[in-house]
Amino acid sequence: MIDGLSSWWLARSRREQALLLVLFVLLALTLAWLLVVRPLGDRLADARERHGEAVIALAEAKSGAADIGRLERQRPAALGAPVEQAVAQFASAAGFQLSRIQPDGPGRVSLAIEAARPQALFAWVSELETQRGLIVDRLTASSNSDRTLSVQLVLRARGG
Repeated sequence: MIDGLSSWWLARSRREQALLLVLFVLLALTLAWLLVVRPLGDRLADARERHGEAVIALAEAKSGAADIGRLERQRPAALGAPVEQAVAQFASAAGFQLSRIQPDGPGRVSLAIEAARPQALFAWVSELETQRGLIVDRLTASSNSDRTLSVQLVLRARGG
C-alpha cells in the first residue's frame, strides 16, 4: 500500500504535490479545530456558566444564612409573666382599653378592643410580633362609625 501511495505521489507534478501538501495541512488544521479546540471551548464555556450559577447560589445561601442569623439575634426575650398579664401590660402601655381578655389555652390569650385607631392598632400588633415574641393566630377587625376599629384578637407566645 505504501508502494502504491509512493508511486501515486511520484506520478504527480511538483505543482500538484505542493497543492496536495497545502490540502493535507488545511485538512489537518480543520480536523484539529473540529475535534480538539471547539469541544474544549464548549466545555470551558459550560464550566464558566456552571461557575456563575454556583457563585449566585453561594451568594443566595450566604444571604439566607445572614438573614437567619439576624433573626436569631433579634429573637425577643421571654415574656416573664403569664401571657394574658403581659398582653394587658403591653396594651395599657400602648394606650389601648381592653374590653375583654382571657386565656385561650396554654400560652394563648383572646382579647377584644372596642375602639382603636387602625394605624396605632396595627403598629402595636407589629410590635407584639417583632419585639415581644407573640404571634397573631387570629385577628378580626370591623369598622366603627367613628373611623375606629373594633378588634377581636387571639395571640400566642412564640414556641407555645
